[in-house]
Amino acid sequence: MSHTPDSAVQTVRKYIDQHRPAFLDDLADWLRIPSVSAQPQHAPDVRRSAEWLAAKLKETGFPVVEVWETAPAGGGAPAVFAHWPSADPDAPTVLVYGHHDVQPAAREDGWHTEPFEPVVRDNRLYARGAADDKGQVFFHTLGLRAHLAATGLTAPAVNVKLIVEGEEESGSAHFRALVERERARLAADAVIVSDTGMWNETTPTVCTGMRGLADCEIELYGPEQDIHSGSFGGAVPNPATVAARIAAALHDDQERVTVPGFYDGITELTGTERALIAELPFDEADWLATARSHSTLGETGYSTLERVWARPTAEVNGIGGGYQGPGGKTIIPSSAQLKLSFRLVAGQDPDRVEAAVREWVATRVPAGIRHKITFGASTRPCLTPLDHPALQAVTRAMSRAFDGSKIRYTREGGSGPAADLQDVLAAPVLFLGISVPSDGWHAPNEKVELDLLLKGAEASAHLWGELATALG
Repeated sequence: MSHTPDSAVQTVRKYIDQHRPAFLDDLADWLRIPSVSAQPQHAPDVRRSAEWLAAKLKETGFPVVEVWETAPAGGGAPAVFAHWPSADPDAPTVLVYGHHDVQPAAREDGWHTEPFEPVVRDNRLYARGAADDKGQVFFHTLGLRAHLAATGLTAPAVNVKLIVEGEEESGSAHFRALVERERARLAADAVIVSDTGMWNETTPTVCTGMRGLADCEIELYGPEQDIHSGSFGGAVPNPATVAARIAAALHDDQERVTVPGFYDGITELTGTERALIAELPFDEADWLATARSHSTLGETGYSTLERVWARPTAEVNGIGGGYQGPGGKTIIPSSAQLKLSFRLVAGQDPDRVEAAVREWVATRVPAGIRHKITFGASTRPCLTPLDHPALQAVTRAMSRAFDGSKIRYTREGGSGPAADLQDVLAAPVLFLGISVPSDGWHAPNEKVELDLLLKGAEASAHLWGELATALG
């Protein structure tokens, strides 16, 4: 059964429209499960969510569906793996990533309705997880069925795999180990992440990358106990002063990070990428209002969006030491603390950054002060070049879903487990998401725009054929 591109678009759209009620009923059932991975009392619900999804994927047509224990010794939340082989033995393989756990939510947080009782109002579906991330995972089930209906195939045009984890909202503590353990079964030619969004309701976009992350705590120790500033001030080193000096020295007067080697190897923005970012309808005043800030500040020579998407940063997340109570207390404190985080871009390696920061701090700590640096778990950056065939396939699928609209490109300033998939599987990571900023991820009254959710299903339906051509 063959179609011209236009007729295929209409066939997909008709199929999705006909199956919309059942799709939304199923999604509402899933959203009623309070799969809050951060709260131990909801561990049974997280498992129930995984089992619900596994059953629904079998019903969709996946011949292989398994619930995986992320930490076989206990303590991890279950993930769901599924595989639907193509009938074409030479077809490429595509792995879809998402998560089925959600953020905590309670009516008293400011929800207008019960967060785990889905409500449709003004063509929006309100519930915890509606956008982040159950809705965006689930639209692939409808998209796959629409793909088969439009092509007449009995199996997808590519080998489709899914990995849907259950602890993304609590830090993905076991995810990388799971990917490493199951590397062979998760192997893919490309990874699709549906845990992201678009610029806004009227500007369809595709995300091309996320920044990485490294963070640390610096502990500084001086006297064995707090001592009198009149008797000893000016004659012994003060750890709180050292903490302040380290924080102040982190940037130069151009707001560039001063750690030697910090910028080594980074992938610079091209002129084309800068022009595409400049095309976006960015209102800096609105952005500042969202940030509850009054002015911008950052590395000289870059726009606000370039700074938060494509430039590495260093931030002081916390600084403390000494007396913090009311009034004064004239002491030299015995200790001080400094918490730093570094957002990383393509070309930076978290291990090299950690080594550079350790060396830089050591040079700034004077004699008489002992220090200790503890780094947390790091996340690598990921970036897909604009001319990558898989990215162009995602772009075409989105454009067909949005009636031929021009698809623009964004990046994410934050970090996520997508980089682990890129790193371990050595496959390009692409982002296909339809959520918009007003959906309120992690906030009270989270929702998803139903028309956009169905557009996501349309994009999914077109994606498999586009990727078969691009990667075949």
